Amino acid sequence: MRTKNLVLAWGLCAFACAAWAQPADYPSKPIRLVIGFAPGGAADYVARAMSEALGKALGQPVVVDNKPGNGSSIAADLVAKSAPDGYTLLIASPSSISVNPALNPKLPYSARDLKAVTKMTTSPLVLAVHPATGIRSVADLIAAAKKDPGKLNYSTSGNGSAPHLGAALFSQVTGAEMTHIPYRGGSLAIQAVMAGDTQLTFGTSPSVLPMANGGRLLALAVSTRDRSPLVPGLPGMKEAGLPDYHLEFWYGMFVPAATPPAIVRKIYDATISAMQQSSVKASLARDGTEVSVSASPEQFDSFLAEDGKFWVKLVKSANVKVE
Repeated sequence: MRTKNLVLAWGLCAFACAAWAQPADYPSKPIRLVIGFAPGGAADYVARAMSEALGKALGQPVVVDNKPGNGSSIAADLVAKSAPDGYTLLIASPSSISVNPALNPKLPYSARDLKAVTKMTTSPLVLAVHPATGIRSVADLIAAAKKDPGKLNYSTSGNGSAPHLGAALFSQVTGAEMTHIPYRGGSLAIQAVMAGDTQLTFGTSPSVLPMANGGRLLALAVSTRDRSPLVPGLPGMKEAGLPDYHLEFWYGMFVPAATPPAIVRKIYDATISAMQQSSVKASLARDGTEVSVSASPEQFDSFLAEDGKFWVKLVKSANVKVE
């Protein structure tokens, strides 16, 4: 009799767990889309470009929630510790997933606490300077930095961010010494250059290009080895004299690790649908960002495993430290 009761109990548990994992009633309320940077930066731009389309695909409003700070770790930790019910999503970059854990093993979360859904976008960084610096090319920048080591200040969206690592790689490849000034978001970093508080940045395309097109910044090159069709008119690093320099940047969708597979799949399908909308593609392309989605959550996992090796190697080889 006891064995029969145990079997019945296990059966009821399995039924309850299976029922909980079904997405039939998901979503039934608004969804929170968390990003780890301040309004006006690239992550914010990507989120707002696709959130309405994502909401339509899911049948519920999607509310963008900016949680800047600590190199996007605050946002990643918040989502990692949220209920795994599909109502709290994260748009993250290599910073949250690969770089921050490599920089700080005492973070309150790890990449294992987040479930990869899909890559969303990819783009080069853009190297840009204040027009008043007199720097007009990558060669000019290297010469100026070597003439007065540490005098040139570069602003980024935070310690361990892709712009920070882009500059660290630049210094590693060229031997040019510059001073890092971190801010709490890409838009603040760009504003610092425009105000003359810093002299240059390795910024994301959506943050830099509107200001460069308006003459408030001077874009010198993209961070990829070759020219990018996303940013016509700018040389790649090989053309600029640095054939060993290459860096590309992405954003992706993540949820808490324990989110049921059926809900993960529903979020994946909705995200793919949103990113494939012509209006979303056109909006992102105008500022140098390309829609680039994964074939499946599993494919995104495989991509992250390989991509993470690049970022961790860069952190170690460039001796990047949390300041």
